[in-house]
Formats: sequence, structure tokens, C-alpha cells
Amino acid sequence: MNKVRTLFLIASLLSVSLLQAQTNKIFSESAAAKEQRMAWWTNDRFGMFIHWGIYSMAARHEWVKHNEHMTNEEYRQYFDFFNPDQFDPAAWAKQAKAAGMKYAVLTTKHHDGFCLFDSKYTDYKATNTPAHRDLVREYVNAFRAQGLKVGFYYSLLDWHHPDYTMDDAHPLVQTDQSQSNYDRLNKGRDMRKYRQYLRDQITELLTNYGKIDILWLDWTWGKDNKRGKHAEDWGAVELLKLVRRLQPGILVNNRLGLDEYEDGGDFVTPEQVSTKELEKYKGKTWETCQTFSGSWGYYRDENTWKKDHQLLDLLITSTANGGNLILNVGPTARGEFDYRAKNALDSLSWWMHANNRAIYHCTYAPDEFKVPENTQLTYNKTTRRLYVHLMEYPKTGTLVLPGYKDKIKYIQFLHDASEIKSKSDGGDDVTLLLPEKKPNVEIPVVELLLK
Repeated sequence: MNKVRTLFLIASLLSVSLLQAQTNKIFSESAAAKEQRMAWWTNDRFGMFIHWGIYSMAARHEWVKHNEHMTNEEYRQYFDFFNPDQFDPAAWAKQAKAAGMKYAVLTTKHHDGFCLFDSKYTDYKATNTPAHRDLVREYVNAFRAQGLKVGFYYSLLDWHHPDYTMDDAHPLVQTDQSQSNYDRLNKGRDMRKYRQYLRDQITELLTNYGKIDILWLDWTWGKDNKRGKHAEDWGAVELLKLVRRLQPGILVNNRLGLDEYEDGGDFVTPEQVSTKELEKYKGKTWETCQTFSGSWGYYRDENTWKKDHQLLDLLITSTANGGNLILNVGPTARGEFDYRAKNALDSLSWWMHANNRAIYHCTYAPDEFKVPENTQLTYNKTTRRLYVHLMEYPKTGTLVLPGYKDKIKYIQFLHDASEIKSKSDGGDDVTLLLPEKKPNVEIPVVELLLK
């Protein structure tokens, strides 16, 4: 009898474990199927984010409505006069492609609620401004024409919609966080109606523009804060099911607040973090979103722009830890990339033209390869090539590869395929004999053809 009870107990525990495993997933997709669905993204490594909307007219951050506590009426002037007469998405796409970017994500709607697309569910859209154009459609057509994958950013927040309820990020509560003010402002608002609005607009975006490769939803916060926004506010599980039903092959980020589900998002999104912090994401599926400067939207007077070396460091470090980099441009209100963004893209294009082989289809190196001092390693497992990125060029003209003896067939600089000599002093190390003068490359890359 005790044996029967024991078997019954084991069976019960197994049933509970199986049930937990099942409830931890929303979909039945296998790990292999997910890997196949995401293969292009994992291989491409590098994309362009584009934050653009009527906030570009204020030219002082995409959160200007929040930061300056504007009402809808005060913000209206940007809608009334938005006319990007120099908007040329073909030029955007060509600049992205030249810089080595393989995909792009455009803000179809940001937190201010303004839509760059022609939605039938709101009048607050580009076709009702002096632009009189569906700017999303033009973006999609132009980027596809350049062979780039196309993605949409869509803000879950909406500071314009009359049914969107107050939270601690809303512009209208910034000067008065009292419960009475929340109650007063929420009177007559109905989040159920807003959830339907979300579903309707996402349905439009994923139905009217052909195949969409990425959906970037933003964002859920305050899990233990009743004044944040949670997965339940968006109807997140059903929303994600809708997305996958409309676009089965799409990739979706992790900002719906479904962290308890294994498949609540395809990739995690560390934002504006340092290269050192990126190291902790190694082994996960991730994409870091970063800006050229300190702002996502166009900010005329903001001057903390990253130098060329910093941008390359982000790209290389992302790849060296098995992740992607999506780098943001904030176009001006006339529809052009700011000259500083153009300069940054130009510098990336020079480096990527010569060294993209060390980024595409690459990831972190196998553990057997130790990382030499002041370098980063990326690795292509298909071609069996290891790339040593010289983050600081050796002043001595030599670089020691620890324990690399008998692992290398040939060594060359990647940018010009020029041979690099090496020596071994009898141990397991290999010493590269580099030219004393650094090559005319911001970060030179040594390509090792492995045995």
C-alpha cells in the first residue's frame, strides 16, 4: 500500500510539474522553431531605430509633453503645423544600409499618441496634418526596396487618448500626484475602450502593410506599483496572441510585462546601458537599444553625442556577447537626419564596409579562446573564423594570444586581407607581429582562420 501511495505521489508531482511547464508558455512553438524564426535577426546583429513624430518640432526630447506637463491643447500646435517637406524615406534607407544596418524599426505611435500612419480609429494622425501623407507606408516601401527588414514600434501608452487612465508617467499628474487628482482626471475614462483601441490599431499595422518583421511594444512598468501600468492593463496575453495570429513569423520584444511566461517576448531589451553591463546578457537572446546622443527624438540643443569609437564599441561588444544593437536616429521636423547623425552613420559605414564579416553571423567565442588584453572576440561558427577586435592598439606592435598555439591556420587584417606574421616561443601562446603604426581604421580587426 505504501508503494502505491508513493507512486501516486510521484505521479501527482509530475502532473503538477507538467502543468506548470505548460502554463509557463503561451504558445506551443518549439525551441528549434523559434530559433529558425529568429535566425535572420540573430545573424544580422545591427539595426536602426527611428524615433520620429510631432515632438520633433519642439526639438527638445520625445518626452517634451511629459517633461513640461503639457495639456493636449498646449501640445496641439505641433500637430497643426507638422509638415516634413524634406521627408525622403529612400534616403533614410540608403543611409541605414550603407552603415551596415540590416533592419529598421520606426515609431508608428509614441507615448504622445500621435500616429504616423493612416488609422481609421483616430483623427490624431499624419494624414490630418499639413503632411497629408501616410508616412509609415512610405517608410515601409522605401526600406523594403533596399532589402532591409521592416519593424514597427508602437507605444502602449497614450497621453492623448480620452480613455487612457492616469499613471505616474502621464503628463497631467506630474505636478500633483495626489489620489484626488488621479480620481478627478480618471473620471469618465475607460481602460477597456483603450484596450480595444490598442487591438484595433495593431491589427491595422499588421494587416495593411504586408509582412512586418519586428513589433517593438513599449512599455510596462511598476509591477508592484498600483500607479504603473501592468500586463493586465493592455490585455497583454490576448494582444500577443493577436499579433502572432496576424503575423506568425514576427519577432516581438519583451515589454508587454509577460515575464512570467517563457515566450512572453522573443528578446530582452537593455536600454542605454554601458558596454560593461551588456556582458551579463551573454547566453540570452537580447538587443540593446542605444542612441547617438542622449535623446531618442530630435533634440536640437543636446550635445552629448557619442564618438565613433563609442558607437563601434557598442556594436562589437553586443556581438561579442551574443546580442544585437539597434541604434537610434531622431529625424528633424522637416524629415531629415540631423547632420550629426549623418556624420555618425558615415563613420559606421566606413568601418562596416571593411569589417562587417566580424559582425554578421557572429557571436561570442568558444570558451577555449581566451580574450587577449584590450580586445574583444567575435566568432563565426560556420566559417570557423575568430575575430580579434583591437579596442586599444598595442603600443609595442605585438599582441599575445594566450593558448592559441596549434589552433590557427592563417592570420590577416580583415579590412585589407593583409597578412600578419606571428611567432611562438615554445609555449602555448602565439604572438602577433603587428605593424608599429596603427592602420587607418578606428578599431582594426584581426581575422584568424582556425584549424
